[in-house]
Amino acid sequence: MSTLARLLALSLLMTLLAGCASWGDDEWREPQVHLVRVETVKARLLQQEFILHVRVENPNDSRLFIRSLDYSVRLNDLLLVQDEASLWRSVGGHAQRTFKITARTNLWQKLKPLAKMLKREQPLHYRLQAELHTGLIIHRDLHLSRSGEIIPGDLQPE
Repeated sequence: MSTLARLLALSLLMTLLAGCASWGDDEWREPQVHLVRVETVKARLLQQEFILHVRVENPNDSRLFIRSLDYSVRLNDLLLVQDEASLWRSVGGHAQRTFKITARTNLWQKLKPLAKMLKREQPLHYRLQAELHTGLIIHRDLHLSRSGEIIPGDLQPE
């Protein structure tokens, strides 16, 4: 191989490597994850089923690939549900998308502590903690923590 051909091949290789290095240069902004709504599907004695409506907002130019979501929901310090949902969906650049995630739990074992909490007239603290696993080649894990209060009297029908 001649010196000119080697120099040309080396120049081409350096140009390609510089292009690959610039892929990560874009300022990546963390997507926003919101719990929009909780829908009750079944409320039987030994199993309760809910649908969590989770909205993901992607502020980036590129498509966001979502692999799975690990989540837990607590009421005060009582763990109500902990599970993982496999999603394999995507959200376009500068777009948002709402996903429905089925959550199943058995509150029968937690009935006594729940009844005690509901008898009190004090607000109940809830906390949703989740980890969103994204990316196909470059993996990023997004952590989500949302909390608030529920007033027990608001749950009872008039």
